[in-house]
Amino acid sequence: MNTQSQQSAPASPPGHRASVSVILIAKNEEAVLARCLESVQWADEVVLVDSGSTDRTLQIAEQLRARTIVTADWPGPGPQRNRAIDHATGDWILALDADEWVTPELRDEILATVSASNNYAGYRIPRLSSYCGRRMRHSGWWPDYVSRLFRRGQARFGGGIVHDHLIPEGPLGKLRNPLMHEAITDLDDMLHKLNSYSSWGAQMLHEKGRRAGISTALGHGTWTFLKTYLFRAGFLDGREGFMLAVSNAEGAYYKYLKLMLMARAAQRDK
Repeated sequence: MNTQSQQSAPASPPGHRASVSVILIAKNEEAVLARCLESVQWADEVVLVDSGSTDRTLQIAEQLRARTIVTADWPGPGPQRNRAIDHATGDWILALDADEWVTPELRDEILATVSASNNYAGYRIPRLSSYCGRRMRHSGWWPDYVSRLFRRGQARFGGGIVHDHLIPEGPLGKLRNPLMHEAITDLDDMLHKLNSYSSWGAQMLHEKGRRAGISTALGHGTWTFLKTYLFRAGFLDGREGFMLAVSNAEGAYYKYLKLMLMARAAQRDK
């Protein structure tokens, strides 16, 4: 992937502004969706692909002028975003998650960028995430560049059941202002995500034929704690930095324990 710093570009013709479509994927996001949608009311359209919400997600989307498409399945974040791309009509596309939002500073930078003459297929945006109420400036969480702004027709998403990534057809530039992200709201949220992500991660490793034991799980857990707290300066994030390092370590530990148990179950079923 070719990534370059943003460069100044010739101004577009007077009165010209490229159109922007915002795309979202969601399921049961009533707690955070309004904040996200309110932050992008400046966009020319908002397309939300929902995978079966049972809360007020669809009502909130309708109230805040998002066009919704409901799917019966969940193929993973990448394919689901691609479905949203197929319904978007703007010159540029900004892909968001429901727990993210755009600041006025980022909005102004996006609008100036897409209306300038440049050769970029898209842009990477720094993301500032919070953990239990604290915005994390260290711990490997900052600057967490995500490729989310791109020209329609020049990028698609790939990836597995857990994470996705943008596959552009040209070079990427960088924006300066961050995208805001409420990654973990509280400990209940952390434990839920830890369990889900460790299960998904173990399943992906199992499908690749990987194996693990107790020592593997302990080793990965210990290394993950040291990497987060010491080598990525998580200690500078205060008590939340320590909490994040512990939860990251637990996630790695349980992922490899689950992988070990999956292999044992598969062997027993033969």
